[in-house]
Amino acid sequence: MPLALGTLQSCAFPFRKWHGFDRTERVAAHFFSEPPVDIQTPLSLTHIKQNGNFMSKFNRIDQRKPDQLRTVRILPGFVSLAEGSALIEIGETRVLCNATIEEKVPTWLLGKGRGWITAEYALLPRSTQQRVERERKGAKGRTHEIERLIGRSLRASVNLQLLGERLVTLDCDVLQADGGTRTASITGAYVAMALALQKLVASGELDPAVFVTPVAAVSVGIVNEIPMLDLCYVEDAQAAVDCNVVMTGDGRLVEVQGTAEGTPFTRQALDELLDLAQAGIADLLAYQQVILTGA
Repeated sequence: MPLALGTLQSCAFPFRKWHGFDRTERVAAHFFSEPPVDIQTPLSLTHIKQNGNFMSKFNRIDQRKPDQLRTVRILPGFVSLAEGSALIEIGETRVLCNATIEEKVPTWLLGKGRGWITAEYALLPRSTQQRVERERKGAKGRTHEIERLIGRSLRASVNLQLLGERLVTLDCDVLQADGGTRTASITGAYVAMALALQKLVASGELDPAVFVTPVAAVSVGIVNEIPMLDLCYVEDAQAAVDCNVVMTGDGRLVEVQGTAEGTPFTRQALDELLDLAQAGIADLLAYQQVILTGA
């Protein structure tokens, strides 16, 4: 039987071709069927965790609890020609991540004995409600920002000295976008890269110590005064606060991108969002290891 994300760290998985969980069908519903509580100030995560009655009344668009990830699936080896490949599905967001390893480095790294990890990111034309034009004249600002984020995140997970003079390129192509495409790209790209590097470790070309720590990422935000984990597109569009968080396997932060869309938010609210993100990322990291162990 498929397992809920909350039980990941305490249960073993059956290994199947499609490693994942039962898909939750989207339900067309309002965020609130009735006002959950009478409050004048932003609700704290502590209140959410302690108030069971509130949790039972609260409905997100897909019926999740505020601290619950969307359904997660990762299919390793989706593209057989790539050195490493993974198709990641988080809710309705789907990203194809392919890793390429080349025996070269950027010119500024020649002769230094170190490797490099970079990324490219793209929204495919019908990954969104309206067709997105291909960026034939060069990547736009948002694309560059996301590519740099993915590259930084993946470089934090590998010993570049032990990688040697090799270039690892992660191509992250969004097949369908429903929020969290950059965070899904990081989580999926790590699996694709690890699969590629595992082959070099198995052949004796790389030291196993090349792997420093896994990385994963998730979005968090405040919607209708409620801190939420893993925002879908509709939630993201309505969020008063929107954050993307990247963390390592030992709980360190690689990057935090946080924005108040209107009213500034407090340090306490940020801490609560980081707690939400850390819990969600812990589940994603555990799931990555299930995939990499069974691939």
